[in-house]
Amino acid sequence: MSSPYHKEEQPITERVDDLMLRDDDPESSNDDNNRTASSVRDIASRIPESLSAIGRDISRTIEKAISAKDDYVVAVKVTPESQEKLEALVQAGVFRSRAEAAGFLIEEGIKTQSALFERVRQKLSEIERLRAELRGLIGDRAV
Repeated sequence: MSSPYHKEEQPITERVDDLMLRDDDPESSNDDNNRTASSVRDIASRIPESLSAIGRDISRTIEKAISAKDDYVVAVKVTPESQEKLEALVQAGVFRSRAEAAGFLIEEGIKTQSALFERVRQKLSEIERLRAELRGLIGDRAV
């Protein structure tokens, strides 16, 4: 008899996992067991391949991180308008971060201004030549 204070206990049934093969189950046929075992073996045979793919992914990630050491971090001030444009590139999914977008735009700006940078390189060579000439004058007097 059941009352609010004494509830009738329900029999506890064992939870059967789909992957468990039960020998005492009269409903399962040998064919079902063979198919299940075959599926399990198939899944198990793919484990080394999956682990290998994971290993390759980890290796690529490490190589990328190691090669990133050649990148430099530069703090720059930008106008609010520039900040909005960088953020728009990130929001559009073109770049993962504002830093990545800014780096791309800097590279493109350098390419576009290649004539300016060539002229700067020439002037720096000239400055270095003049410095060497001055050092030579001072070196001659010291002797």
